[in-house]
This record gives sequence, structure tokens and C-alpha cells, in this order.
Amino acid sequence: MENLLEKLNKDQKEAVVHENGPLLIVAGAGTGKTTVITQRIAWLILEKKIKPDEILALTFTEKAAGEMEERVDQILPYGYVDLWISTFHAFCERVLQDHAIEIGLPGDFKLLNQTAQWLLVRQNLERFDLDYYRPLGNPTKFIHTLLKHFSRAKDEEIWPEDYINYVENLELNKDSVFAEERDRLKEVAKAYGVYQQLLLENNFLDFGDLINYTLKLFRTRLQVLEEYRKKFKYILVDEFQDTNWAQYALIKMLSAPNNNLTVVGDDDQSIYKFRGASVSNILQFKNDFPEADRIVISDNYRSKQKILDYAYKFIKQNDPNRLEAKLNISKKLEAKREGEGIIEHFHSETADLEAQTVSRKILELKKDDETLKWNDFAILVRANSQAELFMQAFDRGGIPYQFLASAGLYSKPIILDVIAHLKILDDYHESSAVYRILNMPLVQLDYEDIVKLNYFSRRKNWSLYETLKNAPVAGVSQESLRKINKILGFIEKHAGIAREKGVGKAVYSFLEDFNILRDLSHKSEAGDLRAVENIGYINQFLKKIEDFERTNPDKSAKKFLAELDMAVESGEEGALSPGFEEGPETVKILTVHGAKGLEFKYVFIVNLVDLRFPSTNRKDPIELPRELIKETVPEGDIHLEEERRLFYVALTRGRDGVFLTSASDYGGQRKKKISRFLIELGFVAPTESPKKREDYIEKKESEKTGKFNFKLPSKFSFTQLKAFKTCPLQYKFAHILAIPVRGKFVFSFGKTMHGTLQKFFEQMSKRETHCQKKLFGEDLAPSSASLSADDLLKIYEETWINDWYDNKAHEEEYKKQGRQSLREFYKVNQDNWPKVKYLELGFNLKIGDYTVRGAIDRIDENADGSVELVDYKTGSFPQDEKCLDRDQLLIYQLAASEIFNEKVTKLSYYYLSENKTLSFLGTPEDLLKTKEKIIATIEEIKQSSFLPKPSLFTCKNCDFKDICEHRIL
Repeated sequence: MENLLEKLNKDQKEAVVHENGPLLIVAGAGTGKTTVITQRIAWLILEKKIKPDEILALTFTEKAAGEMEERVDQILPYGYVDLWISTFHAFCERVLQDHAIEIGLPGDFKLLNQTAQWLLVRQNLERFDLDYYRPLGNPTKFIHTLLKHFSRAKDEEIWPEDYINYVENLELNKDSVFAEERDRLKEVAKAYGVYQQLLLENNFLDFGDLINYTLKLFRTRLQVLEEYRKKFKYILVDEFQDTNWAQYALIKMLSAPNNNLTVVGDDDQSIYKFRGASVSNILQFKNDFPEADRIVISDNYRSKQKILDYAYKFIKQNDPNRLEAKLNISKKLEAKREGEGIIEHFHSETADLEAQTVSRKILELKKDDETLKWNDFAILVRANSQAELFMQAFDRGGIPYQFLASAGLYSKPIILDVIAHLKILDDYHESSAVYRILNMPLVQLDYEDIVKLNYFSRRKNWSLYETLKNAPVAGVSQESLRKINKILGFIEKHAGIAREKGVGKAVYSFLEDFNILRDLSHKSEAGDLRAVENIGYINQFLKKIEDFERTNPDKSAKKFLAELDMAVESGEEGALSPGFEEGPETVKILTVHGAKGLEFKYVFIVNLVDLRFPSTNRKDPIELPRELIKETVPEGDIHLEEERRLFYVALTRGRDGVFLTSASDYGGQRKKKISRFLIELGFVAPTESPKKREDYIEKKESEKTGKFNFKLPSKFSFTQLKAFKTCPLQYKFAHILAIPVRGKFVFSFGKTMHGTLQKFFEQMSKRETHCQKKLFGEDLAPSSASLSADDLLKIYEETWINDWYDNKAHEEEYKKQGRQSLREFYKVNQDNWPKVKYLELGFNLKIGDYTVRGAIDRIDENADGSVELVDYKTGSFPQDEKCLDRDQLLIYQLAASEIFNEKVTKLSYYYLSENKTLSFLGTPEDLLKTKEKIIATIEEIKQSSFLPKPSLFTCKNCDFKDICEHRIL
């Protein structure tokens, strides 16, 4: 551990080894705050001997939580079972899943996103009794506005009854507000109550509910609160400046009475007011915990000093509402990297010339320094809509780029193709959809023939589909006629699949039959960025279809398209999850909000003109009554100060250089004034960039592509390792490119059987615990803890997953087989149920420098305290034990021994279809060989070119045989 501390500076080290009590760490941009948090977690585990599951670390995004867990994983010398590193919402969801019933909530609640909330209100609009917020011409106009208001109320832990009580008090004091205002507030309060009631009626929760119901649970069930207080000996909160009032209340409640609470934040980087974040929390911390220690970390390891000096001078404009002024501390960042750094402003006549200036500057920098990569550059925009001109300029200049938008899935060309095909399956006469399919690049229908078909359709007043059916009459070529007949056959085939098997299987057939997956896989292998992106878009769209099919008995294309139309009507554009670290080297274009936590060698902050950055202040259409707000509202211009913090975040993303750009003409009648932020930085006289298009550097084909980078996983599973050893190309297709594959009914069946037995033993364990508690008081026999065979079969029916079966008869055949297996399982075990110690126990096992993750189905405790590890199998019992793959259970044995300190005496594969067990135990030599094999395999993956290893058996069972040119069949 000393070696780790040696790498830290004095302030970082002091923060890491802080003993007990509250601690406020003020960590500026680029000062290594994530390092401090992760090192502190490791120090608590290794030096203070705190168990990993006794530490709670909370942050705001899944990505940040994953990065934190990954870094802790790299530090710890051994594996671990359960690190409670998560987002606030994930933590509360986990708590409520265990305790929801104790406050009257269903244990199987479903979490709604914004679109699902909108649909819920839209479908029940008549229950809301709206007048002011339901205009006759557009009754759904204010749904988003109301939902945002309800969310804001939940940020402040304002319940519907609190709101209604407030309005009733207003009615008693009629002089306080105008009657019209009282009526409006009354309408809002009642609508909030109806919305909350709808959620409860349908077993739904929204994200605000997760926090508030957890608070309610802890306040009303003190024994549960005490359980979690005892469990978590230390609590750490990252990005504390982004917490809202309710989240801060949760932290304070959990950390009491010992208050071993460490919060890390920077008020100058609080940029999420629109999400309900309250900068007042970090300003209030020392008032709530006067005994708290305070550590300011100001050594910056990212940017050069000139950039930091400009950023500091700029953010001081927010005084006196900053922590620095309030606590009388210094937050001036000191660069630890040598060199001055660059910060410059370029002004252009037009927006188009501004984009060309940026493109030219990137090419100049890259020409002057051959070590620079495309990844070293980022364009930061205030809003996604400002990115288009820069993408056009990069296309002309031959600069590879990625636009890392967070939304827009439904407008991606590949997804529009999929949607168009589904529209045809729903209605053959959807001519615009047919036209799009005919124009797909892979169809390659002659353009003149498409013109003829359109002309013939208009002349005959036929749909385009009817014209295709009569294509010979329209006079198209023989080659086009052949392709049209093929398309018509596909449409008929896919329509049947959609009717009988659901929209998901129809989409897979479309992707396969039109050779879309084959084309994308070949291009992806060759390093084509757009192909990799398109695979990602398809995967994200298929995930939406899976979610739809999981919750809808009607899986037809018509029903899916109806829901999609409603989602689009609600304003949803389709969320995107771009893989920032994957793909070829590219210039990144992203919003400033999206750049939080990232860094680049050179950053361009663009469109720095009045009304763009800073943006205009858009107040909430429905503001919370001031009397209901619990947070301390800062004084001053709240919006302007938030925009300054956002600009400060943008400035501090740059390592070596920051370039500020603006233009006079963005269209419209008036010329734009430069941003007040440029003036505050001292850039009063703009530096004009060249105005002539001739000055622009022309496109160079050689500049178009960069080295392709694929991010390997930070943790490996047995499945991944096995896939690589089977065929490296199969591994690449499945785990790197993530090419979509059809689901398999055997996986659905396997998940059902595993889930059934997990729930069965969980319920049995709970019943045993309950009976033992009552035994002493009521002389209750312990045997009443047992569940019946009917209980087991009831769980089976509730757990059944009906995905990917060929038809109803096929599904029923397997359902019957499962029932029979479970009846037999119950019969075999009913007189001697195993003493289950753990169920579905996840682990992260450190082997050398690598981590292997997994989950053990069941761990049974023997009479002597030793354990047996059980893994369920739904396949056939092996005829030859020599063919048995022992690696999976040997990995489990390593995890149980090294992480859980269990004495393992038996490893068992339990074959449910025949209720037979195949058992063995790994010797020390077996375990050593398993470790060596894992390390060698991962090392091989890291160095691999992922060449294929085709064979008759491998290819026959490969998910990618239909798109792989190396297959042997």
C-alpha cells in the first residue's frame, strides 16, 4: 500500500488516509479526484480491514460507477464479492427491491423512463381533469412540462399531499395570491396526485420515486435504516456538487450517527441544474457538518498553466457565490505539466468559414506535430444542433470524426430502413416505405427503373407495392425484375414471421435476408467506422424491440409501430450510447455537458456568440412555489452563473491548447455579437480568420482514416474466454463488434429454470428465517418452512420466458419438459433439502493482472462447514465424462476459496433434464493450471488479430455462420 501512496501528492495522500468523521474534498478539474476516491476505497479495505461490502460509493452515471469499480479492481491484490459502487438510483432500486413490501410497494415494480412516463399520462389523460394545461387544439402539449415539474418536486422530496396541503392553505388565505393563480396551482397539485396514483396502480416507479421511497422506507422503518447504517461503515460520494436535495438528505440519513462520510466535489463544475442538481449542497456541507475536515486539492495534472490561469480568472466572475469565497480557501489550480499552453480566439465572417477555420487549424496542428492523433482533438458545442456545419467541413477536409450525440437513434439511416420495412409488413401499401427499401444501397435497383415504377404507380393510382406486383407491365429491366421478385418474396416471408413469431424475429430476418449483417460485419472487420456505428445502432434498436416484446402480449409489427409513433410524438428521438473509446481514431464532436470528465490535447469551443453561449435563460414553464423548495436558493443570476460554470468545464478539458471560435453571420438579418464570455476572458478585439474559400485546405484521401481501436473488456467471463479459444473471429464478432444474433429458445428455457430454482430457494430461506423467529414464541414447527411442489411450479409459471420458441406448440413442449424436470427435482430433494448458503453469488476474481467475473448458481453448506458448488445445466447429461469441460467450476472453486475463504469439497454440475449430478474436485495442480490457462488466454486476446479457426463442428454451431466468409459447412 505504501507504494500506492507514494504516487500521491501531499493533499491527495491526506485525503486517502483520512481516518473517521466527515470529510469535504474540494478537487478542481484535472486534480485526480477519481484517483483519490478509488485509492481511499482500497486503503479502507487493505489498511483498515474494512470489508468491500461495508463501503458505499455513490456517483451519478453508470459510466462513472463502472470506471470507479474498474480502478479499485486494478488496485486490490485479490478478488472481491460485492462492491457497493453505483449511481444513487441504482443503489435505491437495490434497497427497494429488498424492502419495497415494507412500505406497501410491490416488490416487482417496473422503472419508467421519460418516454414511458409520457405514454402513461397520454393514455390516461382523461383522468387528469386539466383545464389550464390542456388546450383544446393540442391536448398533449403540456405533458412534458407537467412531468418535468413533478420530477423537480421529487428532487425536493415534495409529495403530492404536501403540494395539495400547500394549495389548500392558499385557499384559506385568499389575499395571498390571485384566484387564477390559485386555480392553476390547484390543477397542478391534483395532476401530481393523479400521476402518482397511476404509477402505484400499475406497479410503476419513476427515477424520483427511487430516492423518495427509500427516504420514506428509512424514516418509517427504523430497523431497516439501522441495518444499512450498520452495514455501511464508510460512505463516499463523487461529484457531490451534482446532488439534489433529496439525494443529500439520503446521504445524511445513512451516514449518521458516525458520519464517516467523504464527499468529493467542485462547485465550479456544477452544471446539471436542469436535472435538479443543487449547488447549494456543497456550499452547505460545512454548516451541516461543522466538525468536518476540509482538504483542497489544487495540483492539476491535465492542463498547462496558461489555460488554468485564464479559466481561474474567468470563473472568479461568479464570486461571491463560490466555495472559494465562502470558505476563504484558494482554488487556483497549479499545473504540474511543463510549458505555457495555448489559448486563442479566431473570429470569422460566417458560420461556414468558422467551421473551415477549425478544420484548417486541426490539419495545421497535425502537420506540424506528426505524433498527434485524431483522438487528440475535440469540438465542443453548446447544443447538438450546432454540430452540423463542422461535420460538413470535416467531410470536405477529409478529417475522420465522430459526433457523440446522446439522442437521434430513430433518425439514423440504417434504423429508418428497419422501420420502413416494418411499416411494409404492417401495411403493404405504405408506398414511401417501399420506396426507401428500393433505394437501399444493398438492393441496388436501377435508378431509371425506380423512376418508371413511380411513374406507373401515379398513372394507375396504385400503391408502389401493387406496382411491384405488376412490374413486368411497368417496363423494368430483367435484372430489376429479378430483384423485385426477391424483395416481394422477402416481404411475404417476413410478414408471416411478424404475425406468427413477433416483430423481433422479423427484424432479424430482414437483416439477414437483405445481407445487411454480412455487409456490416465485413466492413467492420476492415475498420469501417460507419459500419461499426451502424452495428451499434442496430443493437440499440433491437434492445428497444426486446423491451417491447417483454412487456406486450401482442408482439406484432402493428403494435410495435403504434408504440414507436407514440414515443416519437412524446418527443423521444431514440437514446444513443456512443462508444467513446472504441473505433478508429477520430476527432470527437460533442456537447460540453457530454465532455464532462474527459480531456483532449486540443479543444475547440465554438459558436461563441450572444444567445448561443451563454444560452438564453429558459425558466421552467411551471415553477415550484418558493415556499415548497427546501434547498437554499443562491442569490445572483443563477442561469448566468451556471453557464459560466459550463464554460469553465469546457476550458478545463484542454491539455495543451484551447481555441475559441465565433462568427458574425449565422443566418438571419442581424449580425451576432461575440459572447460576453470572450470579453470576460479579455478577447475584446476578435482575430479575423481568412475569409476566402480558396484558402481552405482541400480533402486528402490519405487523411481519411486513423488506426482502429477496439476496447477490450476490463473483466473477462468464462463464456468470453471459451469463445476465444473456440474461434478468435467468433469472439470478435460476439464480444468486440457485438454483431446482433438471433436469440435461442434454449437460452430462454435455461434462464427460466435457473430463475425458478433461485426464487424457490430464496423463498424457502425467507420462510425458514421467519419460522425460526416465531419458533420460540409460538412453538411453531420448523418443518412448516418447506414449500410444496405446487409452490415450485407456480414460481415456474411466473418466471417463464416465452422468447424465441418456434411456435406455441414448440413452447408448450419445452414448458411441459420443464414441469416434469421440476417435479422430479422436488421429489429427489424433498426429504433432504440442501442447506443453501449462497444463491447466484457474483464475484470478481483477480488472476495475475486480470479479473475474471462470474456468478455461482448455488453454494451448499455441508455439516462440517465445508461447501459444495453447484452449477445448473439444462442440456443432456454427458455420455463421456472425459469430454466434460471442467474449467467453469474450477474458476468457481478458485473464487470460493480465495475470495470467500470457503473450504470447497465438491464441485457439481446438476443436469436438470435428468436430475443427475456429475461431481469432481479440483486439485491444487488443477487450480494452478486453470490460472495459467486464463492468463495465457487473456494475453493472447490482447495480442490477437482475431483470425478464424474454422472447422465443421465449430462452424455448424456458430451464431455467425451465415455472415462469415471463412465458414466450413
